Amino acid sequence: MKHLPNVLIVGSGEYTTGYVHGAASRSDKSAGVVALTLFDLRASGKVGRLLMAGTNGTKFPGIRKHLHEKITDSYGLDSSIETYPDDNEPSDPSAYLQAMDQLQPGDAVIVFTPDSTHFEIAIQATKRRLHVLIAKPMVKTMDQHRSLAEIAANTNLLVCMEVHKRWDPIYTDAGERIRSLGDFSLFHAYMSQPKSQLDSFKAWAGKSSDISYYLNAHHLDFLCNSLHGKARPLLVTAMASNGVAQMKSIETEDSITLTSRWQNMTSKSLGTAVCTASWIAPQSDVHSQQRFFYQGHRGEVTVDQAHRGYSVADDQKGFQSPNPLFMKYGPDAQGNFSGQQCYGYRSISDFIDAAISVEKGETRASDWNLKLATIHDTFLVTAILQAGRMSLDNDSAGITIKYGSDGLPSSLIVR
Repeated sequence: MKHLPNVLIVGSGEYTTGYVHGAASRSDKSAGVVALTLFDLRASGKVGRLLMAGTNGTKFPGIRKHLHEKITDSYGLDSSIETYPDDNEPSDPSAYLQAMDQLQPGDAVIVFTPDSTHFEIAIQATKRRLHVLIAKPMVKTMDQHRSLAEIAANTNLLVCMEVHKRWDPIYTDAGERIRSLGDFSLFHAYMSQPKSQLDSFKAWAGKSSDISYYLNAHHLDFLCNSLHGKARPLLVTAMASNGVAQMKSIETEDSITLTSRWQNMTSKSLGTAVCTASWIAPQSDVHSQQRFFYQGHRGEVTVDQAHRGYSVADDQKGFQSPNPLFMKYGPDAQGNFSGQQCYGYRSISDFIDAAISVEKGETRASDWNLKLATIHDTFLVTAILQAGRMSLDNDSAGITIKYGSDGLPSSLIVR
């Protein structure tokens, strides 16, 4: 590779910048994650030009001011970034194409946009031979997933899902232990966000995606990755609760529970996975409740990701249970950003390192399967999420997952 990789961020919302509705987010990500990580990688000489594309250019003056206050003033990092569309353009959904045309083959695109837009943005990136990191869920349907996987395989491109739990040391250790506990029996997971997120995501909530695609993707990827080659899902049924979002005039489910029947590959014994996602939680000591229980034939694993024996309290925010393992925003003793080992940071930096390695010819994109959440490793996640949506749309009918001769999901059938 003859130049440092340039990186385009598509999406200018909470996770990328920490800026929501004209102000810093009230969540635990007020300084964002993606842009901050890339500013630090640029300062360390890992990446070159940084670009950002949204749809409403009139937001960018506020975003730049916010990034300067939260990042440059806090850590001394350069927070300058090229933005598309122009500041005086109120609506241009295709601005990301103009930004992509500024990149060179082998550069990278990081996508944090509404779920329904992921596929088309990723297709446009791969046409320009750009590596792509996509917020979970990767895409919404198996057909889209299969199309992207074929393109990635034929072009030696990394197409990956940004699912930072793969870098969480507790989840990593839990997954390794799970693989030693014999056949799969039971998995029960819960993940929530507060009601305020309905306001943050009201532009797309219930219109182009739902809370299951948004949150259940986390624990489904963890389970599928932990059971890779050991067990696979056969049947998915979904049920939902409603009422709170509707009172906010948002037509979407409050909580969605996916129940899936799994079969262990060797013994053919059955297991059950129950994953619930909700965005109507009350304000509490954490932004997101995240926990699971796993039972194998030879043991159990329990993780409460939100509470790790660490709590703080102050006059401004009251009692909190922070998680600096995800993202550490406090500067070190010299005033520098010090979150390079956090799993929110590493899920992005490791992708950039892998893209550089592929472009240098040191590795092929396929070498990163089972190391990163590549398009080839995440078929089952997409299959379960799509089956869940199909179940809800068919009065909670069971959805059978059929498999092809290659061992990958081939079709979904309403029972």
